[in-house]
Amino acid sequence: MLQPGDAFPAFNSVDFEGEPLTLDDLLGSPFVIYFYPKDDTPICTTQACSFRDAYDAFDDVDILVVGVSPDSPESHRKFMEKHDLNFPLISDQNLDFSKKCGVEKEGKIVRTTFLCDEEGVVQWVESPVNVDGHVERVMDAIEDAFA
Repeated sequence: MLQPGDAFPAFNSVDFEGEPLTLDDLLGSPFVIYFYPKDDTPICTTQACSFRDAYDAFDDVDILVVGVSPDSPESHRKFMEKHDLNFPLISDQNLDFSKKCGVEKEGKIVRTTFLCDEEGVVQWVESPVNVDGHVERVMDAIEDAFA
């Protein structure tokens, strides 16, 4: 699994609209990228909605938030519409991206969050994620990394 100080791996994926999304699209601004197992399940929904509700706090410090799961772009689009999510979701249907990051285990995603700087260097990792208080811990990590 990626650790603080590691370079976040290049990836080629698609977002909820089926549009290409790569690491180069994220570079230039610090970002949070979180991996979760499945759209519209109770814990994954709680996590996504926590990021949604804290969107302004992330935006205030110019931090991008991106979610990744093995679900299809269509599933992501429905999940986003149902819960008014305000950040992109990436489809990793073949788990290649998850494997590069070390968050795939026996064909499943281990709920994991990475905080990276504007150059794509990992600053902080939580894995496995405990959804309770997770966004607050991410915000604390942001403050520690970029204060």
